[in-house]
Amino acid sequence: MSRMLSTDAAWRRLHEEATAPYRQSGRFGWHFARGKLGRDPAFRGMLERRLVAAHHARVLDIGSGQSLTASLLSVAASMQAQGHWPAGWPATPARIDYTGIELMPKDVARAQAAIGHLEPAPRILCADMCSAPLPACDLVVILDVLHYVDLDAQEGVLRRVREALAPGGRLLLRVGDAASTRGFVISQWVDRTVTRIRGHRVSPTWGRTLAEWTALLQRLGFAVHSIPMSQGTPFANVLLVADLEPAHP
Repeated sequence: MSRMLSTDAAWRRLHEEATAPYRQSGRFGWHFARGKLGRDPAFRGMLERRLVAAHHARVLDIGSGQSLTASLLSVAASMQAQGHWPAGWPATPARIDYTGIELMPKDVARAQAAIGHLEPAPRILCADMCSAPLPACDLVVILDVLHYVDLDAQEGVLRRVREALAPGGRLLLRVGDAASTRGFVISQWVDRTVTRIRGHRVSPTWGRTLAEWTALLQRLGFAVHSIPMSQGTPFANVLLVADLEPAHP
């Protein structure tokens, strides 16, 4: 029997079921997944703010880490099929064609161990976002990774994303706003610390102001609006929602 859930009850179930597979990836992978999904406002925000639509079936996740986005959207689809979905949340895709691109082999291995069983099987590639082929897609998710490459490379990635996205497609790009000096510095320090804890090499970073990010995306043909994405944190993170026009009849 179907039963609508409250948003909080739905999120608790999503959190539990989306992170449970990461037990297969080891103790670190499971605890990291639970902490990341529980504390990072971007994941719940994607659902509550209607940022992932039912037609966004082909998902490209750049800098995918442990591919939590794939697990979250898979559980969301299952809950909707069972009728267990908040009335105020829009439908997400019933079936996800997921490609993740991640530079760090350990994260790729954890993702494959945790969600390799999903259907259709996710493609999780250990590759550099600056050179990896990008498949045709409806939704691109890039959270907190573009600052690891220089300004020219950032624009190069975004140009290739623009080419890969179908008409009417959407890019969800979370960045730090370099104009918010204190928050930006804190977010960069935390980011470097987490990178070390995860056993990865810490790289230099390159930032832009929110106005500069917006101007770049508009120059590439996107319609852009921004959503503050630092709730409950001292950071200066902003989620840029960048849309392409649908194909004309």
